[in-house]
Amino acid sequence: MNRIDESRPFIPVGIAVLTVSDTRTPDDDRSGDTLVARIEKAGHVLKARAIVTDDEEKIAAQVRRWTLDPQIDVIITTGGTGFTGRDVTPEALEPLFEKRMDGFSEVFHRISYDKIGTSTIQSRATGGVANATFIFVLPGSPGACKDAWDGILEAQLDYRHMPCNFIEIMPRLDEHLKRGAG
Repeated sequence: MNRIDESRPFIPVGIAVLTVSDTRTPDDDRSGDTLVARIEKAGHVLKARAIVTDDEEKIAAQVRRWTLDPQIDVIITTGGTGFTGRDVTPEALEPLFEKRMDGFSEVFHRISYDKIGTSTIQSRATGGVANATFIFVLPGSPGACKDAWDGILEAQLDYRHMPCNFIEIMPRLDEHLKRGAG
């Protein structure tokens, strides 16, 4: 079913990692560290990394800035996807999405279910596209970051992954912008 076509080149992409937390610092951001290690091991380029508090405006502003940076192709956030009053990452980012990626959430929950059972329903992981940039919104645990990267993102961010992947559609993500300008 899924396979790597070795005749195709690996194409590294620029990725930004945003940790959303009221308590994490660069010294104890294990989820951010997990993502950065996997991004670099896969051969992609970490273009930016930040930590912001659980504040809708701050989260949205940081991600919006990154979507306007031509060196950033993908943004991965970790944290703020639960149900407590401070968990506002989906509320901050879904309004930015030009296209939602419902399948990302569904596959993430399928993978997560195999590891933690019904506890996966406590996450509101989501994904979408804004300004021709892929955005993936992950829970704040290192395990969830591993599951999302290892089970979905590593393959979908590899141009060699067949039958299809996100990299091959990147040049067409902003077609709607070109249509409106022409």
